[in-house]
Amino acid sequence: MNIPIPGKGVLIGLSLLLLGGLHSMLWASSHREAPLIANDPLADNTDVYAFRSPDAPNTVTLIANYIPAELPFGGPNYASFGENIRYEIHVDNDVTTAGDDIIYRLTFTKINQDPTTFFNIRLGQENLKTTYQLDRSMDGGATFTTIITNGIVPPPNIGPRSIESAVGLGAASYDQLIQQAITTASTGEVVYCGPADDPFFVDLGGIFDLGDAPRQNGGTVRDGLAKYNTHTIAIQVPISTLQKDGKDVSMATNILDGDFVIGVWASASRQQMQTINTNGTLSNSGNWVQVSRLGMPLTNEAVIPIGAKDEWNSRTPYTENPAHFEYFYNPELALYMDDSQFGGAVPAFAGLRIQSNSLGAFDFRNGKDGLFGLKGNPALDGTALDDAVFGTLLLPGPGKPRSVDLWPAFHTGVPNVIPYQLATGKGGNPLAAGKPFVNNFLPNGGDMLRLNMATPATSRTDAAFSSLGLVQAAVLGLVDPTYASTANLEFIPNMDGFPNGRRLEDDVTRIELQAVSGIVLAAVGLWYDDYTPSNPNASPVTNQLLNVLQYSTGVEQNDAPFKTSFPYVAEPWRGTEVGN
Repeated sequence: MNIPIPGKGVLIGLSLLLLGGLHSMLWASSHREAPLIANDPLADNTDVYAFRSPDAPNTVTLIANYIPAELPFGGPNYASFGENIRYEIHVDNDVTTAGDDIIYRLTFTKINQDPTTFFNIRLGQENLKTTYQLDRSMDGGATFTTIITNGIVPPPNIGPRSIESAVGLGAASYDQLIQQAITTASTGEVVYCGPADDPFFVDLGGIFDLGDAPRQNGGTVRDGLAKYNTHTIAIQVPISTLQKDGKDVSMATNILDGDFVIGVWASASRQQMQTINTNGTLSNSGNWVQVSRLGMPLTNEAVIPIGAKDEWNSRTPYTENPAHFEYFYNPELALYMDDSQFGGAVPAFAGLRIQSNSLGAFDFRNGKDGLFGLKGNPALDGTALDDAVFGTLLLPGPGKPRSVDLWPAFHTGVPNVIPYQLATGKGGNPLAAGKPFVNNFLPNGGDMLRLNMATPATSRTDAAFSSLGLVQAAVLGLVDPTYASTANLEFIPNMDGFPNGRRLEDDVTRIELQAVSGIVLAAVGLWYDDYTPSNPNASPVTNQLLNVLQYSTGVEQNDAPFKTSFPYVAEPWRGTEVGN
């Protein structure tokens, strides 16, 4: 295979067009994603984030959000963390050990300080005042150590009379309550648990109206989570705590050091038995059972079909149902990006089209073989698709075309091994060595958010920062002469972006839709069908590629600015300032 790509000069010439078009684009996960958990919002894990802390680069920040679509004006009984629920953030850092390596477990307790009033806050006292205990396990859950007791959870941001006035709490501001709630654990982690603006942003109404995003026929785009709150668990952890051998990030061999990869997921569990007593109270007993989980955003929401969603929530990344793998090999969303299937029925996705004849040979539409036709071909020798390297992990069989791109993104992470390098330097052959830009490979376990902690953080004030995450890093590595002039490993802005972890700013809805339409395949040299490999002057930056890059749901950023320091999430919306 020897398919030429345009020379450096052509790519440089295209860079202004491509980057200019992307400059104005800004870059969301799982809310009420399964039938059973939709009826248990206090245990509903809505989002997980894991990113290198931009202002504390020796740490990683882990965030798990719970309780979808909280009304800021939800009195008299405002949303809060639930009692009798185990909220957990799980970390896998060692491929040689089975299951989790580190678990952070939080349990919450609520009291009424003044049960004589119907107000939530009055005269310095809170009803449903919430505290928490944080336990940590460093041996996969075999033993736990308590590292915070009586942690403070701020009250809901009800309004100025409740928060700042003398007849309320008399605080200087709601931010003061947030700062007072930030706690340092006995083992060094910095922790915040409490209300926050929901950082997820997308036109939920349009997406679930049979894919009407962006809205067609003049429909009004609306951020479905704008001005709603959630409850955040944020833990800032030293990288040396998360790294399997206790290494500080300064000990990494390079910015893609595989020894610094972690997998992160979150869950909520309840006891099996709940009894409603005659006095109106509840009693809980029995074994703890997982009722919600989340790793990669939108997996259960938009990849797993409704008939399997509750089962998926009950499993862990280490007990996945192999029958569910097919939803990644042949994703339903891909049917709406294929004109031979149902592409014409979803006009909003018109710019998202999957390669059916990439390089004149490879078809990645559902049910087709993708790269499986190369099985046994010497061209695969030494690549990640070689059975001698990773077995059949990435080419498990015929009729599973997305096993080479969507599958590793969701279930194994992506290795810095051919072909998973940018087309820069490949000379037209996608199976040649190219420019490294990701390595978050952790092949034990299934659906998790995988992060390479050795990859530096892109400053949020950097002009090159983009919420397109790794998509933007790939664009820069392919067309920006600063990075495209060499195939050597170097830091490209946004290499720390989704799906290498997940930053609050990353527009994961857009990135995942672009990924389903084959953007990762194109980045490594499996270009879209309108690229003519036999033409030495043809540019791989074709109309189809540009259409995919320019696709947007219409909601491209959060409705509130994020904080520049821990816990990074924006303050919760105030009940007296938000209407319907």
